[in-house]
Amino acid sequence: MRTSIRSTAVATAVVLAAGTMIAAAGPSATEGRAAGRPSPSTAIARAEAAIASHGGQLAVTSAQGRSVRDVVVDADGSQHVRFDRTYRGLPVIGGDLVVHLAPGGAFRDADRASGSDLAVETTTPAIGADAAQAQAGSALKQAVPGNTAVRETGTPQLVVDASHGAPRLAWRTVVSGTDYLGNPVARTVLTDARSGAQIASWDSLETVAGDGQSLYSGTVALESTASGGGYQLKDPTRGNTYTGDAANKTDLCFFGICFSRAPSTVFTDADNHWGTGAAADRPTAAVDAQYGTNTTWDYYKNVHGRTGIAGDGKGSYNRVHYGSAYNNAFWDDSCFCMTYGDGDGSTFGPLVALDVAGHEMSHGVTSRTAALNYSGESGGLNEATSDIMGTLVEWYAGNANDPGDYLIGEKIVKPGFGKAALRFMDQPSKDTKSADCWSSSVGGLDVHYSSGVANHFAYLLAEGSGAKVIGGVSYNSPTCNGSTVTGIGRDKLGKIWYRALTVYMTSTTDYAGARTATLKAATDLYGAGSAEYAAVAATWSAVAVG
Repeated sequence: MRTSIRSTAVATAVVLAAGTMIAAAGPSATEGRAAGRPSPSTAIARAEAAIASHGGQLAVTSAQGRSVRDVVVDADGSQHVRFDRTYRGLPVIGGDLVVHLAPGGAFRDADRASGSDLAVETTTPAIGADAAQAQAGSALKQAVPGNTAVRETGTPQLVVDASHGAPRLAWRTVVSGTDYLGNPVARTVLTDARSGAQIASWDSLETVAGDGQSLYSGTVALESTASGGGYQLKDPTRGNTYTGDAANKTDLCFFGICFSRAPSTVFTDADNHWGTGAAADRPTAAVDAQYGTNTTWDYYKNVHGRTGIAGDGKGSYNRVHYGSAYNNAFWDDSCFCMTYGDGDGSTFGPLVALDVAGHEMSHGVTSRTAALNYSGESGGLNEATSDIMGTLVEWYAGNANDPGDYLIGEKIVKPGFGKAALRFMDQPSKDTKSADCWSSSVGGLDVHYSSGVANHFAYLLAEGSGAKVIGGVSYNSPTCNGSTVTGIGRDKLGKIWYRALTVYMTSTTDYAGARTATLKAATDLYGAGSAEYAAVAATWSAVAVG
């Protein structure tokens, strides 16, 4: 549930999320003319002042603490400050709060993951940590098919869970292990600390399950760092992002803490000409990974003004050749890195393609902004965000060897996979598992399949409904309500989705909340009466949301 708090000054925006609507005093006529853009520190100070003035409306109490997660300052000086909150010193899951300020600093409105004051009756658990540990180990075995070995169950952390209904005291436990192939698996489990019931559980590694693409993107430009008469595959123009060799090893991690990581020995070269284009050549996979990182960095910077995954100008890093025949790629926020397997060679090839990089790095962007929960409808939106942004990165690149399309993972699937791609944005159900249209059961699907609703929305918003050929690929996207919708283009799709993600979505945003967030974003970018606003509304209806 997402509670939306709107001011009278922006009352023309349609509020579609569940929860209360609270008005603040509207800004003055001259407020939007403030000279210069405020700094992040100024925005934070103003947001704190707004919270102090509107604490009652925002259900902020003296029992709560808060810390800043992210700051967005618009070109016109509007500010959006995102906070994480605690209750009596305990972290709150679903406690995130986004304060929106006019250019002059006046409070406009706010978005909260939970509309309550986060209070629980007691912070003393009735169920011990040992019971939570046992439950977490069982949850991991149940969630991962095959013979899963639990390596370590972490020390449960006492939290307040406000993301699954009324706030309640809970144990949060991270459990790690290996699946039947020896690949790492991990799960976060929430246990009600009063009743002992399992509240929720989700993957602790955000993955593109089985994703991957071709090793080849043709000849690409790479920036490197001179070192000892040779070169390192480290890009000083993009925050020193680098690519290393994992030497076919895996991580040794317990309860979210990694005691031993697979190597990330940076690749070196004598003449600054990297790879041979052959899969057997180890640096070649590194070329694709580094190129994907570079292109994704450029997309976020040049299109959205975001420098680096965290928006702080710092680079991440890649590890290629992870594990043995590892059919996956994943972003890990704890190391701020991306990891790529080589695939098994029969179902998937190496997973170092362009839209995989865009997908994985976008998980990092999500973690530093909305931090969408990786379960239920929020988890589907998390995965869809990475599919959408990864697809836009592929289109942005304009690479003739891997041209843009609305197919996910089409380059890496082998004949043994049985389908032409992992997922299909024009009609997600073509993978036989994903949802085209929203229903009350969507939240119960695996997040890689509940993402279909948002992927379908994104395709329709960009390209419109019906049969057509785009870039040599045939698509046919029906609507769920029988309507005909006209697309507004990929550029506008990307701008609307990015603003919704970074400014309006919260950790508990569901599909109804995503509709509200994107309508707010369309209003900000194009106006409440714009064709773009109308297109967003019509397209959500076309996938049965709203």
